Amino acid sequence: QGQLVESGGGLVQAGGSLKLSCAASKSIFSISAMGWYRQAPGKQRELVAHITSGGRTNYADSVKGRFTISRDNAKSTVYLQMNSVKPEDTAVYYCNVRSSWVGHDYDYWGQGTQVTVSS
Repeated sequence: QGQLVESGGGLVQAGGSLKLSCAASKSIFSISAMGWYRQAPGKQRELVAHITSGGRTNYADSVKGRFTISRDNAKSTVYLQMNSVKPEDTAVYYCNVRSSWVGHDYDYWGQGTQVTVSS
């Protein structure tokens, strides 16, 4: 298994909600930020949201007001609450964790979880 384990994806009807979670293994230290990216078929990967260890958040314009990112630093877990989902939210969602340690940054990636929004 990978160092990031994602869960919570699945099929949801447009207008509905679901929550993704991503837990980092104990081997990852000095986490500076955690976030979510997504990639739809035929499209490039894009940032959905991220949150720093201090709680600062950033969202893609397409999800502002609908998605909420949160984290539990003690558990090294990040969540993405997805509300009012749209068909265009359909994609594989990848968890990202950035470790900043001794002057280096390193990104870890989850295996991806499929989110499919039906009409």
